[in-house]
Amino acid sequence: MKLVERLVNEYPDGWALSCNPSDLVWMLPICPADARVAAWVKTFHQIRKTTVQYAWEPVIFRGGRKNYEREMVRDWHASQTTRKTGTVGAKPDSFNEWVLDLLAFDPLQDTVDDLFPGSGGMERAVAHKHHLATRVRWV
Repeated sequence: MKLVERLVNEYPDGWALSCNPSDLVWMLPICPADARVAAWVKTFHQIRKTTVQYAWEPVIFRGGRKNYEREMVRDWHASQTTRKTGTVGAKPDSFNEWVLDLLAFDPLQDTVDDLFPGSGGMERAVAHKHHLATRVRWV
């Protein structure tokens, strides 16, 4: 609850929060009405002892740049999980880049605060976006 309050208060321009599907029941009611839910679909996932497997992860996001000139971004992303990184919950680079796309991140104007930097994945995604933007602007 405090994390969502912090995101709303400290990041009015936009934020994203990855969570467990079972957490949506209590998290969505405390999110602002304009928050959206996107889905990371795991093409390879851990098999658990349950009838219905946990093969997706919700990403609650809010705000971001309103840029209708950019390429379309879907509210779902499919990729494999990241394994053997040494960081529990680490996401693949494509996931982090997709989250930046959800918020229409502009690497030459925006900053990113990664509140859970564990694997350094978001930092790599920001660096990659910055590299692409710099290349495009210098061509």
